[in-house]
Amino acid sequence: LPNRRLLMDRLAQAQAGARRKTRGATLLYLDLDRFKNINDARGHAAGDALLVAVAQRLSGLMREDDTVARLGGDEFVVLALHGVAETEGDARKTSVIAAKVREAFEQPFIVDGQPYAAHASIGVVVLGMSAQTAEELLRDADTAMYRAKEAGRNRIAYFEAAMQEEVEAQLVLEHELARAIAQDQLALHLQSQMDAASTVVGVELLLRWTHPTLGAIAPARFIPIAEESQLILRLGDWVLAQACHIQRQLRAAGHALPISINVSPRQFRQGDFVERTLAILDRHQADTSLLVFEVTEGVLLDNLERTIQRMQALATRGIRFSIDDFGTGYSSLAYLKRLPLHELKIDRSFIQDTPHDPNDTAIVAMILSMARHLGLKVVAEGVETRAQADFLTAHGCDALQGFLYARPQPLDG
Repeated sequence: LPNRRLLMDRLAQAQAGARRKTRGATLLYLDLDRFKNINDARGHAAGDALLVAVAQRLSGLMREDDTVARLGGDEFVVLALHGVAETEGDARKTSVIAAKVREAFEQPFIVDGQPYAAHASIGVVVLGMSAQTAEELLRDADTAMYRAKEAGRNRIAYFEAAMQEEVEAQLVLEHELARAIAQDQLALHLQSQMDAASTVVGVELLLRWTHPTLGAIAPARFIPIAEESQLILRLGDWVLAQACHIQRQLRAAGHALPISINVSPRQFRQGDFVERTLAILDRHQADTSLLVFEVTEGVLLDNLERTIQRMQALATRGIRFSIDDFGTGYSSLAYLKRLPLHELKIDRSFIQDTPHDPNDTAIVAMILSMARHLGLKVVAEGVETRAQADFLTAHGCDALQGFLYARPQPLDG
């Protein structure tokens, strides 16, 4: 396949032709979905064989004057040339080309004599729409590809100017978040967890950010940005250290309550996660028996043996583990019984229409029954009505968390 330099030369020529309206062109940026799985399951040799098979199929699909290039890893670029540039015609031809490339992944690839289903997220840019350089075109196609991946993978996304504006806004927010961590703009709010008698039996610490000029920034906006960068590691260390301070304050006030904090997937995957965590806990002399780490189901199943090892290392120090948003991932009884778990948190999406929706009601009742048989505590998130609370307590839910009882608030609130 052509190297990057040859690709950029051809891309610049195609863009010049498209701007002169002498020839239209489409740029497609492909990233294989979940390529890591084949490397983990079958080894890197199988992964390399899949990349060769993808390159061969794409090359065989395109015409002689088109360009198929691999940028590295599991990313490919297709530069497809078509007739005289015309706005309406280019849009139609681009749609046909993108669909054609996507269809190339409908048939499995043969890897080491075995069929392997591979799919790709595809970002698309029509050349000639503006006076962009080859690098800018590639950047825009890459941006569109990530939008396709965010939309659910195995999709096609067409670049729009608003996408790049969003990327630039995220970069600004990432810079501001780094400053916020350094300048102590972040805070942890407490939300109580109540039992059937409305007694506080635990608290969850929830991260909040009030920017000096932008005001309150929702966690749903800044947590993904932190997760995509190394900032989540600094953020995680800060949250754990603050949790230790809050634990000490609560204990001084006579409240020896379990404190739950969220541990991100990226934190958990770090090779030094256990050592890093224990160092912070030792430095702050934390009571680890009153700490609960909330992790998602995706973290648990990412690498089961590694997960078990890390969880057990922390559990031996007294830390308890909770599966957050339980029921929205890939739960399995086989996994649950192997992990040193203490608690399940039922996701608010199941609580919202309970007890009125028969499907949600059945799912919640099933989770409660299963947890009881496994000896696990259950916390229900997003409890907002008395009917929800009555149903949950009647079915043996250990703790309820939601606006019915308390909104998240600072410790001094």
